[in-house]
Amino acid sequence: MSNRLAGWVIASALVLLSGCGAAEPSAPVAPVTFASVTPATVTKLLVFVVENHSLDQMRATMPYTAALGKEFAVATNYRAVAHPSLPNYLAMTGGSTFGVTDDGPPSSHTTDQPSVFGQALSLGRTAKVYAEGMPGNCATENSGEYAVKHNPWAYYLNERSSCAQFDVPITELSKDVTAARLPNAGMVIPDLCNDAHNCDLSVADRWLRTQIEMVTSGPDWRAGHLAIVVTADEDDHQQDNLVLTAVAHPSMHGAIVTAPLTHYSLARLYSEVLAAPPLGEAATATSMATAFGLDLSGR
Repeated sequence: MSNRLAGWVIASALVLLSGCGAAEPSAPVAPVTFASVTPATVTKLLVFVVENHSLDQMRATMPYTAALGKEFAVATNYRAVAHPSLPNYLAMTGGSTFGVTDDGPPSSHTTDQPSVFGQALSLGRTAKVYAEGMPGNCATENSGEYAVKHNPWAYYLNERSSCAQFDVPITELSKDVTAARLPNAGMVIPDLCNDAHNCDLSVADRWLRTQIEMVTSGPDWRAGHLAIVVTADEDDHQQDNLVLTAVAHPSMHGAIVTAPLTHYSLARLYSEVLAAPPLGEAATATSMATAFGLDLSGR
C-alpha cells in the first residue's frame, strides 16, 4: 500500500500548480506509501489539529492531508462548534465549551470537569499531549510559537498533576512511536507556524506529512490498533465552521462520511476508544466510530 495515495497527492499538487500561475515553482510531491497492515481493534487514538481554515481551503491547498482522507476516510460534514480557538479545543477534549468564549489563558479559564485525558488515566489507560515549542511540561503561558490556547489539558484544574506529567514537548513523540508507547488518548499540537495559524497551509501540510509518516512507521500503527485524526479547530468564518477532517486506520479504503459530525463527536470517539461514557455534549453527538466503521470490539 499505497499507490492510490501517491497518485492522489501528485494529482492534487498538479491541480494546485496549474491554478496558481504566479506562484513560485514547487518541487514535485514525493510518492506516499504505507506499509500493508492487518486492521485490528482500535485501542489508541492520536489527533492532529491545525488552525483556522475551512474544508474547501484545506482540501485545495493541503494535498497530503486531502490525499490522506481520500486514501482512508474523510468527513464532508464535520463542523467546529464555536469561535475562537479555545472553546473548540475544550469541546474536543471535554465535550463542552464550559462557557468559554475567548482565548484567555488558564489563569482566566479553568474547569473542574474531567477531560478525555483524565478519563483515560482514571481507567488505567494512557494519555499524552505532545505540544510543539512548549518550553516545559504543561506550560500555562505562551512562549515563542507555543500558544497555550491550543493546549486544552492545561485548562482542566483537577488534572494539573497529570498534565504536568503527561502534557509534554513534541520531542517525546518520536520516542513513544519507536517504543510502541503511543497513548490510548493522544493529541499532537503544532506550533503557531506549523498549524497554519501564522504560516501557509502548505507549511502545515508538509509538517503533517513528516509527523504522520513517522507515526505510521512505528509499531502501534503496524499492529493495526492506532487510528489517526486530522482536523482543524475552526474555520475562518467563511464556511459556517465546516472543516476538513480525515481519519486514517488500516480498515479504511476511501470512505466518504457525510454524517453530521462536530468536535463533540471527536470527544465521543476518544471516550468510545476508552470504552468509557462520553463526556458532556459528546453523549448526544453523532458517533464517529459508527460513522467511520471503526472496530472498537474487544477493548
